[in-house]
Amino acid sequence: MTDHLGELAALGTAVCWALGSLAFTRAGRRIGSLPLNVIRLALALGFAALAGLALRGRALPTDATAEQWWWLGLSGFVGYFLGDLCQFRAFIEIGPRLTLLIMALAPPLTAVIDFAVLDQRLGPLSLAGMAITLAGVAWVLSERTPAAATPGPANPRLRGILLGIGGALGQAVGLVLSKRGMVGCEPLAGAQIRMLVGLACFVALVLATSTLPRLRLALRDRGALGYATVGALLGPFLGVSLALFALQRTSAGVAASLLGTSPIFIIPLAAGLEGERVGVRGLLGAVVAVAGVALLFAG
Repeated sequence: MTDHLGELAALGTAVCWALGSLAFTRAGRRIGSLPLNVIRLALALGFAALAGLALRGRALPTDATAEQWWWLGLSGFVGYFLGDLCQFRAFIEIGPRLTLLIMALAPPLTAVIDFAVLDQRLGPLSLAGMAITLAGVAWVLSERTPAAATPGPANPRLRGILLGIGGALGQAVGLVLSKRGMVGCEPLAGAQIRMLVGLACFVALVLATSTLPRLRLALRDRGALGYATVGALLGPFLGVSLALFALQRTSAGVAASLLGTSPIFIIPLAAGLEGERVGVRGLLGAVVAVAGVALLFAG
């Protein structure tokens, strides 16, 4: 078993992200996505500060250079702020299962941006993996549901899908920007910079949109705070820590492929905890999408 600790850590990360998405969804339904983003980033930053103090002797990334702050800060703005603004609203609109499935598009999008910006070559297997992932996601999303027939000026399912795609694109661009900023920077310090910038942006948005009363009400909702705490612990803190450990103990391709299995783990969780009905198409489509991600990294 000790020979596969990296792989087990990667699978543990996928489970943490699946459980965290359920916790965030329940919290978001009670208090809204914007207050939730402020609360969960503040909690995650607190966990990271304690870990930084214990592991690095620094609660905050005061040793980072100006260039690292620039690129990682930009990554935090695009990934944690713009991307998560879309993703967490998608949790509420279409639920955690479909949102995580759409987020499986992030690795192919990252590969495309890498090719366009950094001139990273894409082999035949990578191109096939991207096509398979897209086909798997599209197959599931093409399934008609009662939510898709909801009357009104805007289709909430379509809006949720577009928000999910926006979240995947934000994550992809954020990862590419992180590559520049992580040169010579410790992973925990880099994560803290991204969290700090993301939190500052969300606080600014709260103040600009007069959402402060909603945030104050959210801070009094013990149930929502409980869900947000569990989500912050499982997602940005424990999940990311396990992911970094997995990258140290196994190859990046294997780790990334296993990290991408969250859409499969979320299926029984969504069915058992959310009472969501998942058909054969939903199950097979998720498996196809994850297989495409694995093939992408194999290429």
